[in-house]
Amino acid sequence: MFSDEELARYSRQILLPELDIEGQESLKSAHAVIVGLGGLGSPVAMYLAAAGVGELTLIDDDVVDLSNLQRQIIHTTETLAEPKVCSAQSQLAKLNPHCKVNAIQTRLTAENISQLCASVNVILDCSDNFGIRFLLNQFSVEQKIPLVSGAAVRFDGQVAVFDSRNVLSPCYRCLYEDTGEDDVRCVNNGVLAPVVGIVGTIQATETLKLLTGMGETLVGRLLLIDALAMRIRDIKLTKDPHCPVCRGSENTK
Repeated sequence: MFSDEELARYSRQILLPELDIEGQESLKSAHAVIVGLGGLGSPVAMYLAAAGVGELTLIDDDVVDLSNLQRQIIHTTETLAEPKVCSAQSQLAKLNPHCKVNAIQTRLTAENISQLCASVNVILDCSDNFGIRFLLNQFSVEQKIPLVSGAAVRFDGQVAVFDSRNVLSPCYRCLYEDTGEDDVRCVNNGVLAPVVGIVGTIQATETLKLLTGMGETLVGRLLLIDALAMRIRDIKLTKDPHCPVCRGSENTK
């Protein structure tokens, strides 16, 4: 049930026939985990809270640095040196007090991922390194929890949805080989501030679609964004029959 205040807050969404009151109820009962509260996690968290997702779990071990403020819009000058999850939790409480926000200042590991992510409906990968991305992918495949993945550097971004509930869906490991090498990060290569906003906003949109059943998600497609030329295209992704993660999961059924 919704209060009059909630109905007014979400009225423009409820007006959408694809969502309606039933979709809003699905959002209210949903739990999403956001790993990384930087450039991608900032718009993701703000839009999911504003849209009425009932519970968000924020995971990040970093603190707010001055260099973050160019693009990590959930943080402010006043929250410098604070844990990012606490800074974000404070902002989200102001944005929507109906959203329960769990702030967990830790680095995600193989030892704690089950405890932190097992009860969620969707996982949002807003991290900046391959190690965590592969860890989240492994867990999402094993637990059959949809994974919404985003990345951005310089003027380029990409978004994909991996959903092992769909037998035709590839996983992140089908797309990228685990070489153990460090990946390209904006901390070393720079990034145009709105690019992370574009990617994070698309991640939030895909999440709302997953939670409500609206429309067609990016499962089986990789969305590529070239902000310098302002071109957006998507390429088809196929399941790797030799993938050690999702193929291995099938073999253990």
